[in-house]
Amino acid sequence: MPPASLNGQVAIVTGGAGGIGLGIARRLAQAGAVAVLADLSPAAAEASALALRAEGLQAEAVAMDVSDEAMVEAAVAEVVRRFGRLDILVSNAGIQIVHPIEDYPFAEWKRMLAIHLDGAFLTTRASLRQMYRQGSGSIIYIGSVHSKEASLLKSAYVTAKHGLIGLAKVVAKEGAAHGVRANVVCPGFVRTPLVEKQIPEQARALGISEEEVIRNVMLRETVDGRFTTVEDVAEAVHVFAAAPSNALTGQSLIVSHGWCME
Repeated sequence: MPPASLNGQVAIVTGGAGGIGLGIARRLAQAGAVAVLADLSPAAAEASALALRAEGLQAEAVAMDVSDEAMVEAAVAEVVRRFGRLDILVSNAGIQIVHPIEDYPFAEWKRMLAIHLDGAFLTTRASLRQMYRQGSGSIIYIGSVHSKEASLLKSAYVTAKHGLIGLAKVVAKEGAAHGVRANVVCPGFVRTPLVEKQIPEQARALGISEEEVIRNVMLRETVDGRFTTVEDVAEAVHVFAAAPSNALTGQSLIVSHGWCME
């Protein structure tokens, strides 16, 4: 049975101008939601929203640096002012920086955690206030297989993605009385620009070829040697967004072609 319609609902997707975020926004809009693309680049967000509207979908754009408290508060308040409600938050914005731990610059460690964890907290806090007022809502964090596993060179990323599962569980506990659910989607490697950038970086750091990074690092543990797709991730987000009750909350769903199983 396909997930239920999201007609009349309003969804904020952070990092929504491209990659996984845009794919999620498109899927939610196809299900009937108004997809609000929140992104560090207002021009990119508006261009992507325009493209979705050209497909006949409901999409808007808002500027948001997820690590900036005032900007997050203002952006969420603007969405609520414009639409009168907020039903779905997809906390997707993220970056990747790779270094061996002994050489990991502290400034880059803090930047990683600010975007992934501070950003998830700030957008969650701002969204919960409206969701509590209306007595319903769904928060979906885009984690990673690295919410469950570890890889070389990714100490900050793995730490941050593990942290999202802890945050989701607390939000699920606190939000239940207000009709708010929280869950995590944990993709494997999706061939977005973020992953494309990692391939040569890891090849240099590990002293192997880019082909070996793909075959022996990224896809070695999958059952079929395939990358996870944006559509795979968007499908899982839709399932969580459309869940009809608190029966599905505080959970994490791995979407990784069998790379990680539990």
